[in-house]
Amino acid sequence: MRMTDIIEKKRDGGVLSTEEIRFMVKGYTDGSIPDYQMSAMLMAILLKGMDRRETLDLTMAMVDSGETLDLSRINGVKADKHSTGGVGDKTSLILCPMVAAQGVKIAKMSGRGLGHTGGTIDKLESFPGFNTGISEETFINNVNEFGIAIAGQTADLDPADKKMYALRDVTGTVPSIPLIVSSIMSKKLAAGADVIVLDVKSGSGSFMKTEEAAHELAENLTAVGKMAGKKTVAVITDMDEPLGNAVGNALEVKEAIAVLKGEVKGELLELCLTLGSCILTEAGFAANDAEARKMLLCGIEDGTALKKLAELVEGQKGDPKAVYDTSMLPEAKVKFEAISKRSGYVKHISAADVGLVSMHLGGGRATKESEIDLSVGVMLHKKVGDFVEVGESLGTIHASDLAKAEEAARLLENCYTLVPEKVEKPKFIKGIVR
Repeated sequence: MRMTDIIEKKRDGGVLSTEEIRFMVKGYTDGSIPDYQMSAMLMAILLKGMDRRETLDLTMAMVDSGETLDLSRINGVKADKHSTGGVGDKTSLILCPMVAAQGVKIAKMSGRGLGHTGGTIDKLESFPGFNTGISEETFINNVNEFGIAIAGQTADLDPADKKMYALRDVTGTVPSIPLIVSSIMSKKLAAGADVIVLDVKSGSGSFMKTEEAAHELAENLTAVGKMAGKKTVAVITDMDEPLGNAVGNALEVKEAIAVLKGEVKGELLELCLTLGSCILTEAGFAANDAEARKMLLCGIEDGTALKKLAELVEGQKGDPKAVYDTSMLPEAKVKFEAISKRSGYVKHISAADVGLVSMHLGGGRATKESEIDLSVGVMLHKKVGDFVEVGESLGTIHASDLAKAEEAARLLENCYTLVPEKVEKPKFIKGIVR
């Protein structure tokens, strides 16, 4: 079998066999197939596509490229959640404890942030002492004991995806549905959960800019998950503005804790209730979404969801007292108000640009090697549909020095589109694909 023949076959619109796909993935992972040939193949897939059988084969070949996580030693139903990325997305910090408090086991592998999107692992490291690099043994034991563990992805899990994603990033081949699906689902399948819920973002702050594109991705993700024998649900949600009000690692942790305390409602809680209901119903813990939502809300009201977050932190060597006393989390040296020079209703907030403001302050990575400042970011005071008066604060800048804060305030104002007419807030949950 020759890689050249496989490239030409896909270039001409052919359907690749299971054997050809496995040969390609194995060869690229072990280095026998060079970057330039895989680049040509990725472009051919981008242009010609793959059917669902090919996409499943590509996904499973990537799963088999490295180690998989054996969760058979964990008692009960195991669930995992994945978001396609966004700004201010601290959902896992809320959702995972809420679901674990109801008895579903959360065994989640998460990544770090890169660019303007934040990573769950970085946010969790805002807790003093929190260790995301735990061993597989500790990971399994924690899930059995506390019902929840969230750890960083190991180098041996899905190495094919790591190599292929890096290559896609520099060859203009990221926006391909089969490649996106295989990248996401290979990591989720390698992590071994029984139930997978996917938060597919749609809008200017996400990768899928239109609702139609997000729906297509959601349908393909759930189809491949089911073909692989997993209960898989996708929820399509809005990312035309940042999720919640906090953007920045420690700030997002504080907002997540406020939701778990029942102090913050709105779209953030609604998203967690929707995703959590999907998990509880698919896991067989609730008969329907209404019953599931009631269970999840009870977990907030009686404090068990917040307690589960404290158990997660303590189980991974963090200080659980910070869950109940958020002043123990990193605090920025400078707090500066971004004052609006205009008035009007907020029609749009560029989520991607708000993410870049946080990155400018030091809250995000330009490269994987960049050091981040967990304390910095933006706390938004105005969201879509709100009215802004001249002189009102659009948001509080949390910065390491005044110069950065002043520049961030200027940049933040440019993220807002204000109009004289009243604006109706768009629908947040755009659809569920089961």
